[in-house]
Amino acid sequence: MSLYSDPPAPPAPKYARFSRRFRGIVLDWMIVMAILFGALMLASTVRNDNLTRVLGVMVIATLFLYEPVLVSFTGSTLGHYFTNLRVVDERTGGNVSFLKACARVAIKGVLGLYSFVILAATRRNQAVHDILTKSTVQIRDPAKAWPGQYIEERNDPSDASLPSRWRRVAVICVYLVSMLGFYLTLIVSLNSAGMMSSACIGDVGRCSAGERVLDTGAAVLVLLMAALIVARGWKGKLFGARRAR
Repeated sequence: MSLYSDPPAPPAPKYARFSRRFRGIVLDWMIVMAILFGALMLASTVRNDNLTRVLGVMVIATLFLYEPVLVSFTGSTLGHYFTNLRVVDERTGGNVSFLKACARVAIKGVLGLYSFVILAATRRNQAVHDILTKSTVQIRDPAKAWPGQYIEERNDPSDASLPSRWRRVAVICVYLVSMLGFYLTLIVSLNSAGMMSSACIGDVGRCSAGERVLDTGAAVLVLLMAALIVARGWKGKLFGARRAR
């Protein structure tokens, strides 16, 4: 018998679920709003044009650099940290570079929450901005997490019972286009019923409070439907690309 045993395998990475990531996003938003509100209060109290300009530049720089600097140097924003998350570079296993962190912010800024609709179709619960920057969001301290907050790497559903990846992607795209048509039809129907004005449809800033609630509700419905379509389509559960029995 050997006197030396093999070292234990490192624990498998635990990839954060959307609910955990969304909580971190909300916390970061609250922090950013607090910074912005504090700067506005200070500017209105001091009433000095030069100081106001300097303060404005500092606030803008802080808002733009908040996530890239913290993620690249510490692995997490404050929202990530307080929700026990960290951003990890897939190639190195460490923090992402500053340029990657900037790219993540830019892609999220363009796609918004729609960046997350593909989570369930990826092995590591990655959003679009994660995939494009080759990064993942993981649990920082597994000892402080419970199973509902993360997943471990999914097995690639590439068995013979599933249609080809391209077929699944094509069918998912058809469903998403159909869903977009449903969304546009819903908006037109709300306009025809007098529940949403043409001005609101053309410019969200001109919506009334009630119209904003309807618009937000419709957008959330589309987001949930898109996520469901992607998840079911990738698992072979959509008509046109179903798993063989």
